[in-house]
Amino acid sequence: MVRRKFTVDEYHRLPQTGILREDDRVELIEGEIVEMSPIGARHAGTVKRLLDRLIPLQVARKAVLGVQDPIRLGKHSEPQPDIVLLCPRADFYTSAHPGPQDVLLVVEVAETSADYDRQLKLPVYARAGIPEVWLVDLAQEHVELYRAPSPDGYREVRVLPRGERVAPAAFPDLELPTEDLLG
Repeated sequence: MVRRKFTVDEYHRLPQTGILREDDRVELIEGEIVEMSPIGARHAGTVKRLLDRLIPLQVARKAVLGVQDPIRLGKHSEPQPDIVLLCPRADFYTSAHPGPQDVLLVVEVAETSADYDRQLKLPVYARAGIPEVWLVDLAQEHVELYRAPSPDGYREVRVLPRGERVAPAAFPDLELPTEDLLG
């Protein structure tokens, strides 16, 4: 069987052809269109809680917050992480989706999708050079911290249970208890 990989540009044309709708819950990973899981209440609430904790960075104009927005990671990948902290930009990324050089932190919240995130998305983030990813694993009740990206994955991985604290590498003074991330 021969599989055809889509480019990001082709992927963006699919809604115009009627193959995809603009509101379809899909993302492009390594050239494949992947259907995303429905967002449950716990997942949605966790994202809102995280936004509440990270909003001071946007208010202080230290970062732009993205929520379930695409980031372009090369010719064949455009994932939609739950939260992304971006370098400030005057146009708020209206001229183009952010690329790897714009990303300070990606946060993925997983209630049922942790394996998918670990096996498919994290390697893509690492190869693109995303400096830091937090995987908030609601099922396992811990936060996984990934830093030091390489073509082979993240070289630094820590699992933080409840009772620990975590801060974005770009903003070490913004320490958050893991309870704030896990709820």
